[in-house]
Amino acid sequence: MQNGELNARIIARGKEFFGSIAGEKPSLFNKGAWMGKVMDWSMQNEGFKIQMFRFVDVFPALTNSRLLTEHIREYFGGEQEMPAVLSWGAKAAGMLGSLGGAVLNKALSANIQEMARQFIVGETTKEAVKNLEKLRKDGFAFVVDVLGEATLSEEEAEAYTTTYLELIETLKKEQTGWKGLAGKGGDPTLDWGHAPKINVAVKPTALFCLANPQDFEGSVAAIYQRLERIYRKVMEAGGFMCIDMEAYRFKDITLEVFRRLRRAYPDYPHLGIVLQAYLRDTDRDLDELLDWAKSTNLPISVRLVKGAYWDYETVRAKQNGWEIPVWTIKAESDAAYERLARKILENHRLCHFACASHNTRTISAVMEIARELAVPEDRYEFQVLYGMAEPVRKGILKVAGRIRLYCPYGDMVPGMGYLVRRLLENTANESFLRQSFAEDAQIEKLLEDPALTAARERAERDAQPKRTASGPGGLPPFVNEPMADFTRREQREAFPRAIAGVRKQLGKTYPLFIGGRDVPTGDTLPTVNPSNPAEVLGTICQAGVAEVGGAIAAAKAALPAWRDTEPRVRAEYLLKAAAAARRRIFELSAWQVLEIGKQWDQAYADVGEAIDFLEYYAREMVRLGKPQRVGNAPGELNHYLYQPKGVAAVIAPWNFPLAISMGMVSAAIVTGNCVVYKPSGLTSIIGHHLVELFQEAGLPAGVFNFTPGRGSVMGDYLVDHPDISLIAFTGSMEVGLRIIERAAKVHPGQVNVKKIVCEMGGKNAIVIDDDADLDEAVPHVLYSAFGFQGQKCSACSRVIVLDAVYDKFVERLVSMARATTVGSSEDPAHYMGAVADDKAMNSIKEYIEIGRKEGNVLYESPVPAGGGYFVPMTIIDGIRPEHRLAQEEIFGPVLAVMRVKDFDQAIEWANSTRFALTGGVFSRSPEHLEKARREFRVGNLYLNRNNTGALVERQPFGGAQMSGVGTKAGGPDYLLHFMDPRVVTENTMRRGFAPIEADDDWVG
Repeated sequence: MQNGELNARIIARGKEFFGSIAGEKPSLFNKGAWMGKVMDWSMQNEGFKIQMFRFVDVFPALTNSRLLTEHIREYFGGEQEMPAVLSWGAKAAGMLGSLGGAVLNKALSANIQEMARQFIVGETTKEAVKNLEKLRKDGFAFVVDVLGEATLSEEEAEAYTTTYLELIETLKKEQTGWKGLAGKGGDPTLDWGHAPKINVAVKPTALFCLANPQDFEGSVAAIYQRLERIYRKVMEAGGFMCIDMEAYRFKDITLEVFRRLRRAYPDYPHLGIVLQAYLRDTDRDLDELLDWAKSTNLPISVRLVKGAYWDYETVRAKQNGWEIPVWTIKAESDAAYERLARKILENHRLCHFACASHNTRTISAVMEIARELAVPEDRYEFQVLYGMAEPVRKGILKVAGRIRLYCPYGDMVPGMGYLVRRLLENTANESFLRQSFAEDAQIEKLLEDPALTAARERAERDAQPKRTASGPGGLPPFVNEPMADFTRREQREAFPRAIAGVRKQLGKTYPLFIGGRDVPTGDTLPTVNPSNPAEVLGTICQAGVAEVGGAIAAAKAALPAWRDTEPRVRAEYLLKAAAAARRRIFELSAWQVLEIGKQWDQAYADVGEAIDFLEYYAREMVRLGKPQRVGNAPGELNHYLYQPKGVAAVIAPWNFPLAISMGMVSAAIVTGNCVVYKPSGLTSIIGHHLVELFQEAGLPAGVFNFTPGRGSVMGDYLVDHPDISLIAFTGSMEVGLRIIERAAKVHPGQVNVKKIVCEMGGKNAIVIDDDADLDEAVPHVLYSAFGFQGQKCSACSRVIVLDAVYDKFVERLVSMARATTVGSSEDPAHYMGAVADDKAMNSIKEYIEIGRKEGNVLYESPVPAGGGYFVPMTIIDGIRPEHRLAQEEIFGPVLAVMRVKDFDQAIEWANSTRFALTGGVFSRSPEHLEKARREFRVGNLYLNRNNTGALVERQPFGGAQMSGVGTKAGGPDYLLHFMDPRVVTENTMRRGFAPIEADDDWVG
């Protein structure tokens, strides 16, 4: 908070500033122009704003008249409240067909392109240089930013780099004819006597397509390699380079790249870094940066911005269960800006300051703080965005004389993301420009000390009644376990440490666990690291028929007491097991890296999902465990309740060894069944973790029994046994159908018809529409197909692409695949690791050979030499529905690419297999998305995102047809498959008298 005297000077300066620009409006809010009308409507009508900005986003992909006309109709045809040029045109497009469409197409195309040009200094170098020279004649310096944040391959990253090198070379030649902008003394050949005339900003993630905080060092090194080339060119031209700050997940990578580059060229000071005031971390980051500059004696430059990704950062944090990294009250960001600006100005001898803001209060505060601290004019400057806030930039030029315009340059297609961000921030209710120029807010309100504003708004927020939601039985509401956050150093460092800790545990022998006791056997099976099969992780005792029979007997003996245990008590055991897993989350994740080759994030997600199942099913059982009153006829009392089915056999897969195992086991246990659990032989150490977690939870003996065993003989015995009432299985279709067939036979002594909860395979497709955002579609398809080596039942094994974008999509997909590497999953630099075992390896290789005959191999990655179970990342096109590659589940990193003529054919081909598990669609056509909802017949359909990674409660998971029996793990009806419903009816009539029922609770 500013002191009273300083704050008074800031307000006085602000009023003077407003007075100097009175009557002027930025072109953005000029209602006489098309863009001004659209902005005005957007601020009045939230529905229109969403449609308009989404249309602007898709516009560059509408490459022909048909696409443009269809999207105009879909986005605006049903909207009554809109600017006349749109409402008339949308109706005309519908009523007059091609004539009305052509009129509107022409008008919209021209106006959207004009809107883009408002914010982009040029699409070509020639156009950009011409406009930059005009700006300089008007007294404005510039910083040029090449558009294009999403590069998906080494080729695209190199092209982005080359664009900078060519631009700087052009500017280097042009600057010889530029006079330095006027300043107070100094070198007349420089701007303002001290600043280089050439100034560029670079987005670091565009220099490396696989930038990822999980691979922190690899990302830093790859970005540095290209950024250094650009910086050398900047130095050769005598220019200045600023490293832009982007999404929060890349913040620490960006800061590290800056430090390394600054250290590498200590004698050239013209290197800057952007800091974002809306991030809670920035106070600490600035302190650390200043301390680093002092300790290394290296002057630095900081451009301070408010931040442009507020909505994205907030939503992403909430989706992943992370702490929100940004200030949640707008005034907090403004207050942080003034606080950070003061600190930079206090260190002006060491740190040059670029104040980047359109906020008159902020600008006035910086001017007055600099005046109070006697900061020389060559130690700070002002920056605003090109095409925005024209009155503000004129006012700053008049009073400060040092203003630089941030000028995006390049093609309109990558520019649309930038344009939409600008439109969103300027139509936001809290936008300073909107309040100043569109809504004529009171000057006193606009110039109030933001620290006071923030304190008041926080107090108002705190004073609002707190809604304390509660889950079933008074438990806290269910929330998903947070995802791994590799932006946090401690989480990045935890993985290598946990893997090293797990390696100290290798060599153990793991016994069976039956009736609450460890049961060793002489028959053992080693489990190995698939990346290095010579590394034996442990030895697993194997159950035979006798041991399985003993486990079933132990479960049967424990059943009566467990069945009659109160549902809330049963739920508490799950909650205790969840707490135990949470404490060990990195250790449990490390075991998955070693035993089945999961990447760090995949391993962590698997353990997190196991915790989610425990937490969610505990609450679901509390909800379902209370008998429900049904009917309201007088004289009778009816209650609907559930009882367990009996002894459950759980047969688990290796690909989600903790999550799926825990999901099936915990569902059976919490519903009152006792369990005999058979883990996969490939992941039996992970299977034994269930023993450890339930032991720590204090689960009664016999309720959970651990019986790993060899092959189908033991499995058949378990399935056939007459005392087994329920079988929960996840695995291949072939094994699942065999279980269903065997379970249908009734054996002597059997008293229950066996219930089968069966999840099987998939042949999942993602459809790429002709208007899809390929910047999103390509990496999402790559992740869906090749994450965890394609060994997910949900993985994308077919990508069905419309002809209009087929060549471009395939080119970018293959190029991105070429940028990836295959290697041990212990190293986060590798996109893919080893597959499960030698059988899987050989089977996948056979399918690749089939693909060579049926289609055309577009890409086959190199794989490490040595003994690991590595197979190449493989992409094959020319595949049609009749091919084996389009019909058979491969369960490995082989992607079939299919070309279709239109969206109808895409949906037809997507539905052309006997599986129905997951599917995806990338489209920006509202009608096509709606058609997919209706006609794409899969259990889990994902629109405009990858088709793997379902979350408990949010995306209950499971399919139908040959993908399973229709259950939804992690959903509100999953537990019902593990119980039988009962109805208890009591006749309450006695001698003609029926009591009035005041309490619906039933006491059994």
